[in-house]
Amino acid sequence: MTVGELLLRSAGRYPERVALDFMGRSWTYAALAREAMAAAQGFLNLGVTAGCRVGLFLPNTPHYPIAYYGALLAGATVVNFSPLYSPEEVAFQAKDSGTEIMVCLDLARLWAPMQRLLDDGQLKRLIVGSLTEVLPFTKGVGFRLFKRKERQELPNDGRLMRWDALLQPVQPRPLPKVDPAAIALLQYTGGTTGVPKGAALTHANLSANALQLAAVDPGDGKRTARVLGALPLFHIFANSAVLNRTILSGGSLYLLARFDAGEALATIARGRLTDLCGVPAMYQAMIDHKDVAKTSFASVQQCFSGGAAMTLALKDRFEKATGARVLEGYGLTETSGVVAVNPYEGETRAGTVGLALPGTEIRVSDPEKPDSDMPAGQPGEIQVRGPQVMIGYWRATEGSPEPLPGGWLRTGDAASRDAEGFLTIRDRYKDMIVSGAENIYPAELENVL
Repeated sequence: MTVGELLLRSAGRYPERVALDFMGRSWTYAALAREAMAAAQGFLNLGVTAGCRVGLFLPNTPHYPIAYYGALLAGATVVNFSPLYSPEEVAFQAKDSGTEIMVCLDLARLWAPMQRLLDDGQLKRLIVGSLTEVLPFTKGVGFRLFKRKERQELPNDGRLMRWDALLQPVQPRPLPKVDPAAIALLQYTGGTTGVPKGAALTHANLSANALQLAAVDPGDGKRTARVLGALPLFHIFANSAVLNRTILSGGSLYLLARFDAGEALATIARGRLTDLCGVPAMYQAMIDHKDVAKTSFASVQQCFSGGAAMTLALKDRFEKATGARVLEGYGLTETSGVVAVNPYEGETRAGTVGLALPGTEIRVSDPEKPDSDMPAGQPGEIQVRGPQVMIGYWRATEGSPEPLPGGWLRTGDAASRDAEGFLTIRDRYKDMIVSGAENIYPAELENVL
């Protein structure tokens, strides 16, 4: 199905269920779908056609899911930009992707890259939102009064458009029929060599990964997940495992504009959250915070960790303090997010990233002979094939790795797999140190240090 259908289907099933919570203000599924549809109409009125690139330069505020699903319903291709990017990084990605419309906030710290795009003539339209329009009333008033210096005074430029104007289109238009095989998302990845490359992910890639994650959740359809939305939504891990999976399953997403350990703990308690998704550094920050001892984790059922290896010491410490299991997984930008995860129930193997998701094939091959698989327990290069694997790199430059014939993606990651299929990540092959004909993984040295 298309990514927009994930939202519309849940809105039809759970119209009055809370879809988003942002600092105490909530949106039901009906309200979120209504605003996403309004955004889609707004994009169509701006001349968006199939494949037009719409950039999102946004932190985790409600603007993001509304603009994301709205652009996709309008047939556009979303391009994620990190708010941490420098003006040079934003300029390169905007030019490489052909981004014509950008959505951002009127925050001073985010404005320099937007001003550069305007000065360079890259953008046809810049849509500017404000935190005050999505905060609860009292907090919105406080932001206006006490944080004026954080807001950017907007220039007088005809290419600028306010967020509320986007959601009030002057002429309703029929939504286009979107092909699931169309590119939904250009997700840029730096890798270890060369310039960043945009992984071209289709609607089918992204919706398949959401369905795969729901399929291995034993509680899916039997509970209403309340999910911490602290991972940045512009990152593929959060896009897949936090946003799309939650919306598909009819869960409630508790957004934090940025990760703060104290605020995350307070949100876990306030919302009685059931699912946490994060990178190891986030779990470390929460467990080290002074408020962790007085925070109830009784509602937490599942914790997911990815992006980097979690030490056994941190895993044990977090699980003992909270009583919740921490499940590690593995994925890539090129695979729409996730390809393997430890089982929710039954045996998990610490230090591994678990088993392949349904419909996903994983090979551990000889890096010199990619058609030859390594024996169990022997390290090799991970290859992945499945419905979530990208169709290729956007405007791939010469020398960029491409999926192998037959749909296999060579990841460049070194791993071993035991006889039962549990995968253990070793390192990146491109980072390998060779000494005296012996392969040395930098991660081994880092662990010793």
